[in-house]
Amino acid sequence: MRFLADNMLGKLARWLRIMGYDTAYAQNEEDAELVARAEAESRILLTRDRELARRKGPQSLFIESILLDEQLRQVIEKFQLSVMEELRCTECNGVLVGVQATTLKGKIEQSVLERQNEFYMCNDCGKIYWKGTHWIHIEERLKGLMQVLR
Repeated sequence: MRFLADNMLGKLARWLRIMGYDTAYAQNEEDAELVARAEAESRILLTRDRELARRKGPQSLFIESILLDEQLRQVIEKFQLSVMEELRCTECNGVLVGVQATTLKGKIEQSVLERQNEFYMCNDCGKIYWKGTHWIHIEERLKGLMQVLR
């Protein structure tokens, strides 16, 4: 399942990527461009624009709330989503691949290299990730959302 989030849904796009879903984020595209892109890339359009969602038809979803947790809940429920194994870059949507800590020397702080043992790098933009303390909060938030929907 692939998504295209309009410019009002940047946080939602980021969280769908965290969940492992291929989610493009359109920041400066006109409505006609969004529709054409969604169709060309076989993506479901997520939008806060009710009229745009109506025009796009069944391959779109009008996101009702401005609150992130409610947005996530709506998308998870509508498409029966779960957390995927694949990790995606929260910045560019690229796929993350595991990398050895030894290849990261000089690219991130030495203290991080000493504390962590699992690292990932985006295939597209090169951003480096690791499961630090923030990851616990991410997992807790996702578990909470999933439990509410069961």
